Amino acid sequence: MLKRNQQRPRSVRRLAYLCGCLIALCIGGGPQTGSAATHEVPWERLITGMQVALWSPIEACPQVPSLLMLHIDPERFRFSIYQFRDEGLRAPLSIHDWQQRTDAYVLFNAGLFREDYSYLGVLLKEGRSLGSKKHHSWQGLFAAEPTDGKLRKARVLDLAFDGFTEDAPPYREAAQSLMLFDRTGKLRVRDSGKRAFQTVVAEDGEGAILLIKTVDVVSLHHLADCLHRQMPSIQQAMAMDGGASSDVIASPDLLHAAQETTSQATWRSLLAGNRGVHIPLPTVIGISPRTQARGAPSPDSSASSRTR
Repeated sequence: MLKRNQQRPRSVRRLAYLCGCLIALCIGGGPQTGSAATHEVPWERLITGMQVALWSPIEACPQVPSLLMLHIDPERFRFSIYQFRDEGLRAPLSIHDWQQRTDAYVLFNAGLFREDYSYLGVLLKEGRSLGSKKHHSWQGLFAAEPTDGKLRKARVLDLAFDGFTEDAPPYREAAQSLMLFDRTGKLRVRDSGKRAFQTVVAEDGEGAILLIKTVDVVSLHHLADCLHRQMPSIQQAMAMDGGASSDVIASPDLLHAAQETTSQATWRSLLAGNRGVHIPLPTVIGISPRTQARGAPSPDSSASSRTR
């Protein structure tokens, strides 16, 4: 009898310990998952169909800097290729000059080019070829404005899986570059150790297009691994031209469309093009609203644009 009474306190202690662990798990929300990490992205609305975030994944990805990100609904916004020779220009323009010329809401660097500014790989503008032939080593293709109304308005195509005929292209606008990771979860870039500023275009499971710009240098391999692990909503992603050519800018009207707060200072400065070096870019991709209206965009308006 004495032996059983001596064992009771130990059993009680064990039960109390297990209950405490269970309560801690419930309060703490359990272990962090990929979907939980996705919710940590501090998205803010610019206008209907477009969100912005400056996200630091440093806790999960120590080698990846903060990321300036735009989440874009292709049903509300169209994508257009601009190339300086096709525009009748003698030389490439800075991204600020491109924005003034095109009046696009957002502009970003379009891809890789040679020393003579000729584009490497497929480049289509309104169905016309402005680049060279398909680059067989690069399997990423950003494609927009389909000829078939049943297709999504914009896609990140993986030429290892997706067909694309240059003679009769299914999309009017297209720019070829490197795949970052694919729909199977495979990273498609080697760990070369090279670090540079990067621009990434990704597609999520809802069909939205994500434009991602690093605020500091990073290797493509580390960036691909981080995005794949921490943003599981992304189905596949491709890398546009990096280094000094990595650039993005938003129009003043678009920035004025969102109510300004003190917490927005960093991403507003980045989107306004007030930070970093901006070299001339031979080719850019512009993002503009599909519905045209007079006047500046309103925070409560789905889309509007300036008179062209």
